[in-house]
Amino acid sequence: MRKMSMACFLLLGLLGVGRIVWGPSADSARTARAAEPASDIAPVESDMHEFMEYVFEPPYKRLKPLLVGESIDKAGWKSIKSDALILAEAGNLLIGRTAEKEVAEWNAHAKKVRESGGALYAAAKKKDTAEAKKLWAGMLENCNACHKQFAGGEHMLQP
Repeated sequence: MRKMSMACFLLLGLLGVGRIVWGPSADSARTARAAEPASDIAPVESDMHEFMEYVFEPPYKRLKPLLVGESIDKAGWKSIKSDALILAEAGNLLIGRTAEKEVAEWNAHAKKVRESGGALYAAAKKKDTAEAKKLWAGMLENCNACHKQFAGGEHMLQP
């Protein structure tokens, strides 16, 4: 009886290990999601000006006073992390809203938004004021370069 219990215990243990090693993983779940058709992604607002005004402008307006000031408190860092992450992810949304012309340049600007926002988020997590301010300025330069190229120089952002 004891040998039978031990054999069952070992068999269940091996099955458990096998499930962990050869079972579905986070990577396979991610791959399955990636295989879903991109056609399911559709903009809610097709007008780019409206999209920018309601997705990008609010975080910009909240970040500006925090990143031009002298000191940032705990609530300020939380707000910076939130808005930086919003802007970073919104960069991904811009890639899905490809320009009619100069697609490579549009996507390059969008990727810079994502990268800048992600880096600003990381700096805010570390509460690195100097780095956050530098990244903020770089993000605005990229935004303004894009506005110059694609909006005829309208909607330029002030640091």
